[in-house]
Amino acid sequence: MPTSQTAAPGTDAPEVPPVLTLRKISKRYGAVRALDGVDLDLHPGSVHCLAGENGAGKSTLIKVLTGAVSRDSGDYEIDGDQVRRNVTPAESRGFGVGVVYQELSLLPQLTVADNLCMGAFPSRAGVVDRRRQRKAAAAMLDRVGLAGLDLDLPVAALPTATRQLVEIARVLANDAKVVVFDEPTTALSAEEAEALLARISTLRSDGVAVLYVTHRLEEIFAIGDTVTVLRDGAHVLTSPVAEFDEDSLIAAMVGREISNLYPGQRSDPGEPRLEVRGLRPPGFPEPADLSVRAGEIVGLAGLLGSGRSELLRAVFGADPVGGGEVLVDGRPVPPGSTRAAARRGIGLLTEDRKESGLLPELSIEENIAIAGWRTAGSRGLVNRTRLRRHVEAAADGLRLRFGEWSDPVSSLSGGNQQKVLIARWRALDAKVLLLDEPTKGVDVGAKADIYRIVADLAAAGLAIVVVSSYLPELLGLCDRVVVVKERRLVAELTAAEATEEEVLRLASPSGGAASVPEEVNPVEHR
Repeated sequence: MPTSQTAAPGTDAPEVPPVLTLRKISKRYGAVRALDGVDLDLHPGSVHCLAGENGAGKSTLIKVLTGAVSRDSGDYEIDGDQVRRNVTPAESRGFGVGVVYQELSLLPQLTVADNLCMGAFPSRAGVVDRRRQRKAAAAMLDRVGLAGLDLDLPVAALPTATRQLVEIARVLANDAKVVVFDEPTTALSAEEAEALLARISTLRSDGVAVLYVTHRLEEIFAIGDTVTVLRDGAHVLTSPVAEFDEDSLIAAMVGREISNLYPGQRSDPGEPRLEVRGLRPPGFPEPADLSVRAGEIVGLAGLLGSGRSELLRAVFGADPVGGGEVLVDGRPVPPGSTRAAARRGIGLLTEDRKESGLLPELSIEENIAIAGWRTAGSRGLVNRTRLRRHVEAAADGLRLRFGEWSDPVSSLSGGNQQKVLIARWRALDAKVLLLDEPTKGVDVGAKADIYRIVADLAAAGLAIVVVSSYLPELLGLCDRVVVVKERRLVAELTAAEATEEEVLRLASPSGGAASVPEEVNPVEHR
């Protein structure tokens, strides 16, 4: 389908020629065709969203745009001038193409001023002119609404959202005509993400062409003027965002209808499986009590830094506690020991699967089997046939997509990596599963798979606790939502009671108290 530029909603602005054009762009990695004849037009003063599942070709297209990889074929023009096939990243920046990656490129130990002027320090007689440097850095920050930020602060001391804006300021300092945002809100709270989207709207008003890549469909509808969908490296369509609703956009991305993203009603839960009594995780001013029954999914909602992840880590024994106890099926779990927690049947999927979950140098098979080698051998020897059966049983029904069991786990998409971690705990016969941001960085098709898997695990009798910054996920997936505020469990809402507005009200620093009857413990299900 040919691309077309439309005016922003509510305007009658005439069509503007594209600042950047791609035609029939192809890129192959061995036998894999990452891009297959992709077209793209980016117009000044417009936000163009790029959508598709993991593996659709989005990252490869960004790398072609920025010179990180060379295209095999196709035409690339900026302001009507042809860009050579082996363009370098430095040349791409010089042409006015900037990129803000999900994993920022700032140097955390250097100051804000040094990061902003990196590679272009103003100097006099070969010596850095600090006065001119500070003036230039202050002007960059002012453009993104950070006037007054301490230029001498190390970047490591800044909140993630502020680092994002510093990165944007540095990109804009190179007179960027096109700014690419690659999953910029993944590590941000809802409030921080909203502020970033407002800043991107300002860039649009300033005439910058924006290419925005995200797995969060609500952001596409909030900020996008046009959307291009890729699937399996091919260009599926380019159309105004206003022509889609969520269901039709998902169908275009995954090539199939996903009518029910979240699982439906499940059977009533059983007896308490996980009990947290008087637990004192680090920084919690008062004891935490929580009970989750077999077959039940309980969500923990709260703002960034509220203590949600810390509670999961304490339950799993990853952090020391100042008192209290954790029980699984009525049996106490020795505190402060992840090994003891795992043996009692508690599994934890951490927020950062790459840093503290997966072993990227090992294969898919080894990552699933790593904690259960003893089940696949005897007398210190591993029976490979038994190991393979063990791994296949653990992955059964997870729709894990891969080439060979021996492939490195790092070769998998984010959604499939998450399924590997779930399979690992299934291999250990987990009774309790603690999920910290289970769909972070995962495309919509894989999200639907993960939701189904979680529901199936609950139906099999597991007690499941989910931490998520994405409220629709908690409301769609969980039987109950427990609100965490300032490292306290302050309220419990049933699925029928929970709304985004109510959860945000209870979670905010100025929010109200628990909206449950006084005679009911607000955080313990009876």
